[in-house]
Amino acid sequence: MAMARGRLLIVDDEILIRQGIKHYIDWEKEGFEIVGEAAHGQEALELIDVVEPDFIITDIVMPIMDGEELTRIVKEKYPHIEVIVLSSFGDFDYVRSTFQNGVLDYILKPKLDAESLLNVLRSMKTKLPAQIMDEQEAETSFIKNAVRKMLSGYEVEHSVELTAPFSYSKYCLVSYDDRVGQGELTPSVKQKVNKAASEQGYICFFADNILIVNGDNLKTLNSTLEKVVKLEPNIRFIMSGEFGDFTQVGKVYKEEILKLVNGRFYFPDMPVLTAEHMKINALPFEKFHLDWFINEFKCKRFDSAFTYLEEHVDVISSMYTLDVYEYKSFFSNIIFNITILLGNMEYEVNSLEQAKYAYLKGIEDAHNAAEVIGLLERFLSDTKSAISVIHKQPDNVNIKKIISYMNEHYRDPLTLTGVAQHFHFNPSYLSSYFSTHMNEGFSEYLNRVRIEEASKLLIAGTAPISEISGIVGYSDHSYFCKVFKKMKGLSPSQFRRKQWVEK
Repeated sequence: MAMARGRLLIVDDEILIRQGIKHYIDWEKEGFEIVGEAAHGQEALELIDVVEPDFIITDIVMPIMDGEELTRIVKEKYPHIEVIVLSSFGDFDYVRSTFQNGVLDYILKPKLDAESLLNVLRSMKTKLPAQIMDEQEAETSFIKNAVRKMLSGYEVEHSVELTAPFSYSKYCLVSYDDRVGQGELTPSVKQKVNKAASEQGYICFFADNILIVNGDNLKTLNSTLEKVVKLEPNIRFIMSGEFGDFTQVGKVYKEEILKLVNGRFYFPDMPVLTAEHMKINALPFEKFHLDWFINEFKCKRFDSAFTYLEEHVDVISSMYTLDVYEYKSFFSNIIFNITILLGNMEYEVNSLEQAKYAYLKGIEDAHNAAEVIGLLERFLSDTKSAISVIHKQPDNVNIKKIISYMNEHYRDPLTLTGVAQHFHFNPSYLSSYFSTHMNEGFSEYLNRVRIEEASKLLIAGTAPISEISGIVGYSDHSYFCKVFKKMKGLSPSQFRRKQWVEK
């Protein structure tokens, strides 16, 4: 009977601490094995199903996900995994909460030494179930451990023992997922995979959630896996290309399988996803012109804006290598921007504002691109309904108020920003809004009002021209003369003389 080897996962955001724990102790001699390491809790959770640790040694204070939250999740999902916390003197409240979550023990970092850590691990290791292995099981366990190391980023040297079960020169990695969320393949499904592969002369080796297929010619492997999917409709496979060196399992997993996992977001129904599918109709990256889109909205050219958005969605949904987070972020930003734009344009958006958070949460939780697109389509439908509702104040009422205000205050140092603030508009929106309704810009209209008033004063009396320029709102006399001549074709003095001559 052989004592079980304790499997350790080290979690600490300080690489020197991780390296110290790894090399401080002769783990193999002590009956333990370092199966992985992570820089924070989230990374550790992603590794657990791959490396299957018995113990987790974790720091308490880390970015992204700290040791407290990691402990809570581990004890909920993997109650058999024991957690040892490393902490500093000032982390007592954190440590207390981890004990409430079921942590095994804690060790102060300043007092961390090999013996104290080993004492904790030894006492707990005795509770691990003993393993009785025959020769074949020992061989399988050896290869599985090697695969786990490679998937965690460690290099493994080639050896006869490592490739003993394999008779052929070519390998292929296959990852699989269960669409109903049951995790690893059931024994019955594994049996079907093995049977279908064996009929084609392939050798299968299951290592956790990875299948290694060995054969002379792996060209029919795709169709072989598709047959399994027909028998098990909830199963989906991801398949790498062929490679000839078994010790490249980790490299192939990182460079091919993980990229295809991202691609699965765009191909949720593809029975067997390969790199070739990622190339089908894959379009080059195209930047979304947000400024143009916003301007179309402000000018109320909604059809043009929506058409452009829908066309861009089609493009990025065919960019199968686009990171899922980046893809989702685009949709979330569009929903956020449209809601803000409509609010600034004084449309009634209360219901849209409330629904916005449900849409954003839905996008965050979406399992595939089709779900995200469906959410955007529903949001746009709600948006078009909001646009069709009568404006809080009809356009002609709004513009009349603005014109009336400018006509009354033209003598004051009016600016676009000042008028926008007075009417609770965004300045850039007011500029676009004014131009659309008046067929001239804000400054052009203000100058026209001022010059007309100056013309009346030039005709009516003998006030100095420099005084008149100040009366109608110009602080710069030379600028007043320039604007006046541009609009009237004459300088202010020429204009006055002409009027007097004509009288």
